Amino acid sequence: MRQASEFLTKEELATIEAAVVAAEGKTSVEIVPVVATASGRYDRAEDMVGLWVGSVFMVTLWFLWPVVPIDTGDWGASLPLNHLGWIAALLIGFLLGAVVASKVGGLRRLVTPKKEMMEEVERRAREAFFDQRIHHTEGATGVLIYVSIYERLVCVLADDAVTKVLPDGEVRRLCDELTKTLGNKPAEGLAATIASLGNTLSVPLPRAEDDVDELANAVVLID
Repeated sequence: MRQASEFLTKEELATIEAAVVAAEGKTSVEIVPVVATASGRYDRAEDMVGLWVGSVFMVTLWFLWPVVPIDTGDWGASLPLNHLGWIAALLIGFLLGAVVASKVGGLRRLVTPKKEMMEEVERRAREAFFDQRIHHTEGATGVLIYVSIYERLVCVLADDAVTKVLPDGEVRRLCDELTKTLGNKPAEGLAATIASLGNTLSVPLPRAEDDVDELANAVVLID
């Protein structure tokens, strides 16, 4: 899985930081971009992949190794060898599938509902909102732009003063636009989102002459 620390180059990080500086030059809002490797563990997805692989192994062996009938009334009969083979195939396939799924994020995404991933992203975004002390800005003007690489999802959280002046649907629009760029131009997408926020909020929340930059402008990377 691609780590957050490897997701953007130094030049791209500098571009995003410059976008934050430019946007905050127009508005009193503090913008904090965060890029995380993943927001959830999704252990159940690994189990599901393991179960699928194990079932395929078992069914394949079922056809390759025909059933050996047990004589009726033979109390001393043990479990047929082919039955043990099917059980072994299921267990081996389960373990192999789970291990592979733990290494290949795409497999886990296939069996993880998008709703579950969105819930995990929103939960971690809220944690980052408090961990980065965005909620402590003077005037409650902090905004978090949270990007989760594994889920390929974006969450924008704004403090009270910003939420009151943002146009209806603006947060959803920003998330959708940024999500489209994550696969090929993440840095450009983040910079454009930050610039859009700066322009939108420059009128209702203009930058005061004595405004103090309360939070760092650099991208926060969470591996």
